[in-house]
Amino acid sequence: MRKIILLIALTAATTLLSPRTGAQLPPAGYEYADSVIFIPVAQVDSSLKGKDIFAVLPDNVTVVQSGAIRSLVETRTRTNDGKMQSGFRVRIFFDNSQSARGASSAALYRFKLKYPAIPAYRSFTSPYFKVTVGDYRNKSEALAALSEIRKDFPTAFIVRERFKYPMMDDVAAFKLDTVRVLKPISK
Repeated sequence: MRKIILLIALTAATTLLSPRTGAQLPPAGYEYADSVIFIPVAQVDSSLKGKDIFAVLPDNVTVVQSGAIRSLVETRTRTNDGKMQSGFRVRIFFDNSQSARGASSAALYRFKLKYPAIPAYRSFTSPYFKVTVGDYRNKSEALAALSEIRKDFPTAFIVRERFKYPMMDDVAAFKLDTVRVLKPISK
């Protein structure tokens, strides 16, 4: 019995310690690093935002579908309208000093001048004044924004927050993702 247990443990250890298929070691002088990539997406037609798609179809287009499907889509849209979702924002200011109120207003103003397309929020949770920016669904988007924002706000960091669902992005023509790339080791 001990020999069987020892054989199973040895087989499991060998399997776990051997290189995985598909995972390759980098060549000498190179390393793998994570990188952010931009993936083009279809533009949102803002002229249809908030409208019933079936009401704006041309007369020569006929949609054949169950009325239950249309009813379910409308119900789903209506129930999700006010729901909060978990996402990410970038905190550019966080302080509880006596001058924090004025400093938070100044940080918010400075941010809005530099990045007018990104939403910014100022809040007070005793005893802290906070300025948080952006509405990012995933951490990759927040990291990309953070790298840009840190140029002007070096102490910025990412926080997880809840905000209204859905957030439509009428401006961005891309989404962000991370990939593993092979790069030379810098000395």
